[in-house]
Amino acid sequence: MYIETSSIKEITVIEGFHARFIHTASLTLGYWNVEKGSKLPLHSHVHEQITQVEKGEFEMTINGETHIYSKGKVAVIPSGEMHSGVALTDCELVDIFCPVREDYKAL
Repeated sequence: MYIETSSIKEITVIEGFHARFIHTASLTLGYWNVEKGSKLPLHSHVHEQITQVEKGEFEMTINGETHIYSKGKVAVIPSGEMHSGVALTDCELVDIFCPVREDYKAL
């Protein structure tokens, strides 16, 4: 299968967080454009999550531990782990979720 990511409709998931998603049978891949100052509220989910910053700086707190992520840095978030974040600059992020984010499929 060939997918041109620019052809995927971008949706706003929460204020300041705009995404394009690819869903397979076992995972969800998300390409995010996040506006500077946008906040990801503290939450958790059953999905394992890997977040990679492609552009900008994103501060993320995972299980009470805060780090600033920039290009080349990766956050690994286990299932059920509380996490939150804030875009320190405009950001481009890539997320992998396993299993599939059914809630994002419905958007």
